[in-house]
Amino acid sequence: MKKNNFFTSLPFKLLMGVFLGICIGLVLNYADGNAATRAILNVIVTAKYILGQLINFCVPLIIIGFIAPSITKLGSHASRMLGVAIVIAYVSSLGAALFSTVSGYALIPHLSISSAADKLKTLPDVVFELSIPQIMPVMSALVLSILLGLAAAWTKADLIAAFLDEFQKVVLAIVSRIIIPILPFFIGLTFCSLAYEGTITKQLPVFLKVIVIVLIGHFIWMTLLYVLAGVYSGENPLDIIKNYGPAYLTAVGTMSSAATLAVALQCAEKCKPLRKDMVQFGIPLFANIHLCGSVLTEVFFCMTVSKILYGTVPTPGTMILFCVLLGVFAIGAPGVPGGTVMASLGLITGVLGFGDSGTALMLTIFALQDSFGTACNVTGDGALTLILTGYTKRHNIEEQTIERIDL
Repeated sequence: MKKNNFFTSLPFKLLMGVFLGICIGLVLNYADGNAATRAILNVIVTAKYILGQLINFCVPLIIIGFIAPSITKLGSHASRMLGVAIVIAYVSSLGAALFSTVSGYALIPHLSISSAADKLKTLPDVVFELSIPQIMPVMSALVLSILLGLAAAWTKADLIAAFLDEFQKVVLAIVSRIIIPILPFFIGLTFCSLAYEGTITKQLPVFLKVIVIVLIGHFIWMTLLYVLAGVYSGENPLDIIKNYGPAYLTAVGTMSSAATLAVALQCAEKCKPLRKDMVQFGIPLFANIHLCGSVLTEVFFCMTVSKILYGTVPTPGTMILFCVLLGVFAIGAPGVPGGTVMASLGLITGVLGFGDSGTALMLTIFALQDSFGTACNVTGDGALTLILTGYTKRHNIEEQTIERIDL
Protein backbone atom coordinates (compact mmCIF):
# COMPACT_ATOMS: atom_id res chain seq x y z
CA MET A 1 0.00 0.00 0.00
CA LYS A 2 2.83 2.36 0.79
CA LYS A 3 4.31 2.02 -2.69
CA ASN A 4 1.04 3.22 -4.22
CA ASN A 5 0.98 6.38 -2.12
CA PHE A 6 2.14 9.33 -4.21
CA PHE A 7 3.29 11.26 -1.15
CA THR A 8 5.81 8.54 -0.28
CA SER A 9 6.89 7.94 -3.89
CA LEU A 10 10.25 8.91 -5.36
CA PRO A 11 8.80 11.51 -7.80
CA PHE A 12 7.12 13.37 -4.94
CA LYS A 13 10.31 13.30 -2.86
CA LEU A 14 12.32 14.62 -5.81
CA LEU A 15 9.83 17.42 -6.46
CA MET A 16 9.87 18.37 -2.79
CA GLY A 17 13.66 18.40 -2.87
CA VAL A 18 13.65 20.79 -5.83
CA PHE A 19 10.95 23.05 -4.34
CA LEU A 20 12.43 23.26 -0.85
CA GLY A 21 15.94 23.66 -2.22
CA ILE A 22 14.97 26.64 -4.37
CA CYS A 23 12.95 28.26 -1.56
CA ILE A 24 15.76 27.92 0.99
CA GLY A 25 18.32 29.15 -1.54
CA LEU A 26 16.29 32.25 -2.35
CA VAL A 27 15.83 33.02 1.35
CA LEU A 28 19.56 32.68 1.95
CA ASN A 29 20.25 34.88 -1.07
CA TYR A 30 17.96 37.58 0.35
CA ALA A 31 19.45 37.29 3.87
CA ASP A 32 23.04 37.16 2.67
CA GLY A 33 25.66 38.89 4.79
CA ASN A 34 24.99 37.69 8.32
CA ALA A 35 26.71 34.98 10.29
CA ALA A 36 23.70 32.66 10.41
CA THR A 37 23.43 32.62 6.62
CA ARG A 38 27.11 31.81 6.21
CA ALA A 39 26.84 29.02 8.78
CA ILE A 40 23.86 27.47 6.98
CA LEU A 41 25.66 27.76 3.64
CA ASN A 42 28.69 26.01 5.10
CA VAL A 43 26.47 23.10 6.15
CA ILE A 44 24.72 22.99 2.75
CA VAL A 45 27.92 23.08 0.70
CA THR A 46 29.61 20.47 2.88
CA ALA A 47 26.60 18.12 2.90
CA LYS A 48 26.21 18.44 -0.87
CA TYR A 49 29.91 17.65 -1.33
CA ILE A 50 29.79 14.54 0.88
CA LEU A 51 26.59 13.17 -0.70
CA GLY A 52 28.02 13.82 -4.15
CA GLN A 53 31.19 11.96 -3.21
CA LEU A 54 29.17 8.98 -2.00
CA ILE A 55 26.99 8.87 -5.13
CA ASN A 56 29.98 9.18 -7.45
CA PHE A 57 31.83 6.46 -5.55
CA CYS A 58 29.00 4.01 -6.22
CA VAL A 59 28.81 4.73 -9.97
CA PRO A 60 31.66 2.36 -11.03
CA LEU A 61 30.18 -0.33 -8.79
CA ILE A 62 26.79 0.04 -10.48
CA ILE A 63 28.37 -0.12 -13.94
CA ILE A 64 30.34 -3.28 -13.15
CA GLY A 65 27.45 -4.82 -11.21
CA PHE A 66 25.00 -4.48 -14.08
CA ILE A 67 26.89 -4.52 -17.38
CA ALA A 68 29.34 -7.39 -16.73
CA PRO A 69 26.79 -10.00 -15.56
CA SER A 70 24.35 -8.92 -18.27
CA ILE A 71 26.99 -9.54 -20.95
CA THR A 72 27.83 -12.98 -19.54
CA LYS A 73 24.16 -13.96 -19.75
CA LEU A 74 24.05 -13.00 -23.44
CA GLY A 75 26.47 -15.84 -24.14
CA SER A 76 27.36 -16.19 -27.82
CA HIS A 77 25.34 -13.05 -28.63
CA ALA A 78 27.39 -10.78 -26.33
CA SER A 79 29.73 -9.30 -28.96
CA ARG A 80 26.91 -8.67 -31.40
CA MET A 81 24.66 -6.95 -28.84
CA LEU A 82 27.51 -4.74 -27.66
CA GLY A 83 28.26 -3.72 -31.25
CA VAL A 84 24.60 -2.90 -31.91
CA ALA A 85 24.40 -0.80 -28.74
CA ILE A 86 27.49 1.26 -29.65
CA VAL A 87 26.29 1.81 -33.23
CA ILE A 88 22.81 3.04 -32.27
CA ALA A 89 24.29 5.27 -29.55
CA TYR A 90 26.64 6.90 -32.07
CA VAL A 91 23.92 7.25 -34.71
CA SER A 92 21.63 8.92 -32.17
CA SER A 93 24.32 11.38 -31.05
CA LEU A 94 25.38 12.15 -34.64
CA GLY A 95 21.77 12.61 -35.72
CA ALA A 96 21.11 14.96 -32.80
CA ALA A 97 24.22 16.98 -33.70
CA LEU A 98 23.22 17.31 -37.37
CA PHE A 99 19.64 18.20 -36.40
CA SER A 100 20.99 20.91 -34.12
CA THR A 101 23.25 22.22 -36.89
CA VAL A 102 20.37 22.57 -39.34
CA SER A 103 18.28 24.27 -36.65
CA GLY A 104 21.16 26.63 -35.87
CA TYR A 105 21.49 27.79 -39.46
CA ALA A 106 17.72 28.33 -39.63
CA LEU A 107 17.23 30.14 -36.30
CA ILE A 108 20.40 31.81 -35.00
CA PRO A 109 20.63 34.54 -37.68
CA HIS A 110 17.17 35.73 -36.62
CA LEU A 111 17.92 35.93 -32.89
CA SER A 112 19.17 38.92 -30.97
CA ILE A 113 21.20 37.49 -28.08
CA SER A 114 23.18 39.43 -25.51
CA SER A 115 26.32 37.88 -24.10
CA ALA A 116 26.23 39.90 -20.90
CA ALA A 117 25.58 37.99 -17.71
CA ASP A 118 25.08 39.19 -14.17
CA LYS A 119 27.68 38.18 -11.63
CA LEU A 120 26.76 35.32 -9.38
CA LYS A 121 27.22 35.15 -5.65
CA THR A 122 30.00 32.88 -4.45
CA LEU A 123 29.34 29.87 -2.28
CA PRO A 124 31.69 29.31 0.69
CA ASP A 125 34.34 26.63 0.46
CA VAL A 126 33.65 23.16 1.77
CA VAL A 127 34.36 23.10 5.50
CA PHE A 128 34.94 19.37 5.81
CA GLU A 129 36.24 17.59 2.71
CA LEU A 130 35.44 13.92 3.16
CA SER A 131 37.04 12.72 -0.05
CA ILE A 132 35.71 9.35 -1.24
CA PRO A 133 37.66 8.49 -4.42
CA GLN A 134 36.11 6.03 -6.82
CA ILE A 135 37.73 2.60 -6.92
CA MET A 136 38.40 3.37 -10.58
CA PRO A 137 37.36 6.00 -13.15
CA VAL A 138 33.96 5.56 -14.79
CA MET A 139 35.43 4.75 -18.21
CA SER A 140 37.78 2.20 -16.65
CA ALA A 141 34.79 0.54 -14.98
CA LEU A 142 32.93 0.52 -18.29
CA VAL A 143 35.84 -1.04 -20.20
CA LEU A 144 36.46 -3.57 -17.39
CA SER A 145 32.78 -4.56 -17.39
CA ILE A 146 32.77 -5.09 -21.15
CA LEU A 147 36.03 -7.06 -21.27
CA LEU A 148 35.21 -9.13 -18.19
CA GLY A 149 31.71 -9.92 -19.43
CA LEU A 150 32.84 -10.79 -22.95
CA ALA A 151 35.74 -12.96 -21.73
CA ALA A 152 33.50 -14.82 -19.29
CA ALA A 153 30.94 -15.42 -22.05
CA TRP A 154 33.56 -16.60 -24.55
CA THR A 155 35.24 -19.01 -22.10
CA LYS A 156 32.00 -20.09 -20.40
CA ALA A 157 33.53 -19.28 -17.02
CA ASP A 158 30.71 -20.42 -14.77
CA LEU A 159 32.51 -19.48 -11.54
CA ILE A 160 33.09 -15.87 -12.71
CA ALA A 161 29.50 -15.65 -13.98
CA ALA A 162 28.18 -16.84 -10.62
CA PHE A 163 30.38 -14.33 -8.80
CA LEU A 164 29.13 -11.50 -11.01
CA ASP A 165 25.53 -12.53 -10.28
CA GLU A 166 26.18 -12.34 -6.55
CA PHE A 167 27.97 -9.01 -6.97
CA GLN A 168 24.95 -7.67 -8.84
CA LYS A 169 22.71 -8.53 -5.88
CA VAL A 170 25.08 -6.65 -3.57
CA VAL A 171 24.99 -3.60 -5.83
CA LEU A 172 21.19 -3.80 -5.97
CA ALA A 173 21.10 -3.57 -2.19
CA ILE A 174 23.41 -0.53 -2.24
CA VAL A 175 21.22 1.18 -4.84
CA SER A 176 17.90 0.50 -3.12
CA ARG A 177 18.97 1.18 0.47
CA ILE A 178 21.51 3.97 0.08
CA ILE A 179 21.56 5.75 -3.29
CA ILE A 180 17.82 6.12 -3.88
CA PRO A 181 17.03 7.45 -0.36
CA ILE A 182 19.75 10.14 -0.44
CA LEU A 183 19.05 11.42 -3.96
CA PRO A 184 16.20 13.80 -2.94
CA PHE A 185 18.49 15.42 -0.37
CA PHE A 186 21.34 15.77 -2.87
CA ILE A 187 19.04 17.32 -5.48
CA GLY A 188 17.56 19.69 -2.90
CA LEU A 189 21.02 20.87 -1.87
CA THR A 190 22.00 21.33 -5.52
CA PHE A 191 19.02 23.57 -6.29
CA CYS A 192 19.54 25.43 -3.03
CA SER A 193 23.09 26.26 -4.14
CA LEU A 194 21.91 27.36 -7.60
CA ALA A 195 19.20 29.58 -6.12
CA TYR A 196 21.62 31.22 -3.70
CA GLU A 197 24.24 31.88 -6.39
CA GLY A 198 21.61 33.53 -8.57
CA THR A 199 21.79 31.11 -11.49
CA ILE A 200 18.05 30.53 -11.40
CA THR A 201 17.01 34.18 -11.03
CA LYS A 202 19.79 36.17 -12.73
CA GLN A 203 21.92 34.34 -15.23
CA LEU A 204 19.28 32.13 -16.80
CA PRO A 205 17.34 34.95 -18.53
CA VAL A 206 20.47 36.04 -20.42
CA PHE A 207 20.24 33.06 -22.75
CA LEU A 208 16.60 32.22 -22.14
CA LYS A 209 15.69 32.23 -25.83
CA VAL A 210 18.51 29.89 -26.73
CA ILE A 211 17.78 27.56 -23.82
CA VAL A 212 14.08 27.37 -24.75
CA ILE A 213 15.00 26.52 -28.33
CA VAL A 214 17.38 23.81 -27.14
CA LEU A 215 14.75 22.37 -24.80
CA ILE A 216 12.29 22.18 -27.69
CA GLY A 217 15.01 20.46 -29.69
CA HIS A 218 15.47 17.92 -26.89
CA PHE A 219 11.81 16.96 -26.93
CA ILE A 220 11.72 16.79 -30.72
CA TRP A 221 14.70 14.45 -30.74
CA MET A 222 13.35 12.29 -27.90
CA THR A 223 10.03 12.04 -29.74
CA LEU A 224 11.82 10.95 -32.90
CA LEU A 225 13.86 8.34 -31.00
CA TYR A 226 10.78 6.85 -29.34
CA VAL A 227 8.74 6.84 -32.53
CA LEU A 228 11.51 5.02 -34.41
CA ALA A 229 12.03 2.63 -31.50
CA GLY A 230 8.30 1.91 -31.33
CA VAL A 231 8.07 1.25 -35.06
CA TYR A 232 11.14 -1.01 -35.03
CA SER A 233 10.14 -2.99 -31.93
CA GLY A 234 6.39 -3.08 -32.53
CA GLU A 235 5.78 -1.81 -28.99
CA ASN A 236 3.98 1.29 -27.72
CA PRO A 237 6.68 3.81 -26.67
CA LEU A 238 4.20 5.58 -24.38
CA ASP A 239 4.44 2.58 -22.05
CA ILE A 240 8.06 3.57 -21.49
CA ILE A 241 7.76 7.35 -21.46
CA LYS A 242 5.09 7.31 -18.74
CA ASN A 243 7.54 5.64 -16.35
CA TYR A 244 10.51 7.92 -17.02
CA GLY A 245 9.39 10.99 -15.06
CA PRO A 246 11.50 10.27 -11.96
CA ALA A 247 14.59 9.64 -14.09
CA TYR A 248 14.09 12.90 -16.00
CA LEU A 249 13.63 14.90 -12.81
CA THR A 250 16.59 13.22 -11.12
CA ALA A 251 18.80 14.02 -14.11
CA VAL A 252 17.71 17.67 -13.92
CA GLY A 253 18.85 17.73 -10.30
CA THR A 254 22.06 15.71 -10.52
CA MET A 255 23.21 16.99 -13.95
CA SER A 256 24.86 13.59 -14.37
CA SER A 257 23.81 10.53 -16.36
CA ALA A 258 26.01 8.41 -14.13
CA ALA A 259 24.54 9.77 -10.89
CA THR A 260 21.03 9.22 -12.29
CA LEU A 261 21.78 5.62 -13.19
CA ALA A 262 20.10 4.09 -10.14
CA VAL A 263 16.79 5.86 -10.77
CA ALA A 264 16.98 5.21 -14.53
CA LEU A 265 17.31 1.49 -13.85
CA GLN A 266 14.32 1.64 -11.53
CA CYS A 267 12.19 3.42 -14.14
CA ALA A 268 13.23 1.10 -16.96
CA GLU A 269 12.39 -1.94 -14.82
CA LYS A 270 8.79 -0.73 -14.67
CA CYS A 271 8.50 -0.54 -18.47
CA LYS A 272 6.72 -3.70 -19.64
CA PRO A 273 7.88 -3.49 -23.29
CA LEU A 274 11.56 -3.59 -22.24
CA ARG A 275 13.21 -6.95 -21.76
CA LYS A 276 14.75 -7.09 -18.31
CA ASP A 277 18.07 -8.47 -19.53
CA MET A 278 18.28 -5.61 -22.04
CA VAL A 279 17.48 -3.10 -19.29
CA GLN A 280 20.37 -4.22 -17.10
CA PHE A 281 22.69 -4.40 -20.10
CA GLY A 282 21.61 -1.30 -22.00
CA ILE A 283 20.73 1.32 -19.38
CA PRO A 284 24.15 1.37 -17.60
CA LEU A 285 25.96 1.19 -20.95
CA PHE A 286 23.96 3.99 -22.59
CA ALA A 287 24.35 6.16 -19.48
CA ASN A 288 28.02 6.42 -20.43
CA ILE A 289 28.03 6.33 -24.25
CA HIS A 290 24.71 7.90 -25.28
CA LEU A 291 24.74 11.68 -24.79
CA CYS A 292 22.38 12.89 -27.52
CA GLY A 293 20.93 15.75 -25.46
CA SER A 294 24.34 17.11 -24.47
CA VAL A 295 25.58 16.85 -28.07
CA LEU A 296 22.49 18.62 -29.44
CA THR A 297 22.96 21.39 -26.89
CA GLU A 298 26.69 21.81 -27.45
CA VAL A 299 26.34 22.13 -31.22
CA PHE A 300 23.64 24.80 -31.00
CA PHE A 301 25.47 26.74 -28.30
CA CYS A 302 28.74 26.60 -30.23
CA MET A 303 27.02 28.16 -33.21
CA THR A 304 25.41 30.77 -30.94
CA VAL A 305 28.70 31.72 -29.26
CA SER A 306 30.40 31.94 -32.65
CA LYS A 307 27.71 34.35 -33.80
CA ILE A 308 28.04 36.44 -30.61
CA LEU A 309 31.83 36.72 -30.50
CA TYR A 310 32.92 36.34 -34.11
CA GLY A 311 29.92 37.71 -35.96
CA THR A 312 29.14 34.57 -37.95
CA VAL A 313 28.39 30.89 -37.54
CA PRO A 314 30.93 28.30 -38.75
CA THR A 315 30.67 27.05 -42.32
CA PRO A 316 28.58 23.93 -43.07
CA GLY A 317 31.68 21.88 -43.86
CA THR A 318 33.25 22.81 -40.53
CA MET A 319 30.07 21.99 -38.63
CA ILE A 320 29.67 18.60 -40.30
CA LEU A 321 33.24 17.69 -39.37
CA PHE A 322 32.63 18.94 -35.84
CA CYS A 323 29.44 16.84 -35.54
CA VAL A 324 31.06 13.64 -36.83
CA LEU A 325 33.96 13.95 -34.40
CA LEU A 326 31.75 15.11 -31.53
CA GLY A 327 29.70 11.92 -31.85
CA VAL A 328 32.88 9.90 -31.27
CA PHE A 329 33.93 12.07 -28.33
CA ALA A 330 30.44 11.72 -26.80
CA ILE A 331 30.85 7.93 -26.62
CA GLY A 332 34.04 8.39 -24.62
CA ALA A 333 32.88 11.35 -22.55
CA PRO A 334 32.15 10.70 -18.87
CA GLY A 335 28.49 10.84 -17.83
CA VAL A 336 29.16 13.58 -15.28
CA PRO A 337 28.19 17.29 -15.18
CA GLY A 338 29.79 19.03 -18.17
CA GLY A 339 31.44 15.79 -19.29
CA THR A 340 30.63 16.21 -22.97
CA VAL A 341 31.81 19.79 -23.35
CA MET A 342 34.93 19.15 -21.28
CA ALA A 343 35.86 16.09 -23.36
CA SER A 344 35.37 18.02 -26.58
CA LEU A 345 37.23 21.24 -25.71
CA GLY A 346 39.91 20.19 -28.16
CA LEU A 347 37.32 20.12 -30.95
CA ILE A 348 35.90 23.49 -29.92
CA THR A 349 39.31 25.14 -30.07
CA GLY A 350 40.80 23.09 -32.91
CA VAL A 351 37.93 22.60 -35.36
CA LEU A 352 35.84 25.68 -34.59
CA GLY A 353 38.79 27.93 -33.69
CA PHE A 354 37.39 29.29 -30.43
CA GLY A 355 39.74 31.37 -28.28
CA ASP A 356 39.80 31.72 -24.50
CA SER A 357 36.78 34.03 -24.38
CA GLY A 358 34.75 31.76 -26.63
CA THR A 359 35.62 28.70 -24.58
CA ALA A 360 34.74 30.44 -21.31
CA LEU A 361 31.40 31.68 -22.64
CA MET A 362 30.66 28.24 -24.06
CA LEU A 363 31.32 26.57 -20.71
CA THR A 364 29.14 29.15 -18.93
CA ILE A 365 26.01 28.85 -21.05
CA PHE A 366 26.39 25.09 -21.37
CA ALA A 367 26.38 24.83 -17.58
CA LEU A 368 23.11 26.79 -17.44
CA GLN A 369 21.18 24.02 -19.17
CA ASP A 370 23.41 21.02 -18.52
CA SER A 371 20.75 19.47 -16.34
CA PHE A 372 18.19 19.41 -19.19
CA GLY A 373 20.71 17.97 -21.65
CA THR A 374 21.41 15.22 -19.15
CA ALA A 375 17.68 14.57 -18.73
CA CYS A 376 17.40 14.18 -22.52
CA ASN A 377 20.32 11.73 -22.48
CA VAL A 378 18.78 9.61 -19.75
CA THR A 379 15.28 9.60 -21.23
CA GLY A 380 16.66 8.77 -24.67
CA ASP A 381 18.35 5.69 -23.19
CA GLY A 382 14.91 4.16 -22.78
CA ALA A 383 14.29 4.46 -26.53
CA LEU A 384 17.63 2.84 -27.40
CA THR A 385 16.92 0.02 -24.94
CA LEU A 386 13.60 -0.51 -26.73
CA ILE A 387 15.53 -0.79 -30.00
CA LEU A 388 17.77 -3.42 -28.39
CA THR A 389 14.64 -5.27 -27.25
CA GLY A 390 13.26 -5.15 -30.77
CA TYR A 391 16.57 -6.42 -32.14
CA THR A 392 16.53 -9.43 -29.82
CA LYS A 393 12.99 -10.28 -30.90
CA ARG A 394 13.77 -9.95 -34.60
CA HIS A 395 16.84 -12.18 -34.27
CA ASN A 396 15.27 -14.68 -31.85
CA ILE A 397 17.76 -14.05 -29.05
CA GLU A 398 16.47 -15.83 -25.98
CA GLU A 399 15.69 -13.71 -22.93
CA GLN A 400 17.80 -14.42 -19.87
CA THR A 401 16.38 -14.66 -16.37
CA ILE A 402 17.96 -12.02 -14.15
CA GLU A 403 17.53 -10.44 -10.75
CA ARG A 404 14.87 -7.71 -10.68
CA ILE A 405 15.42 -4.30 -9.14
CA ASP A 406 12.94 -4.17 -6.27
CA LEU A 407 12.88 -0.65 -4.89
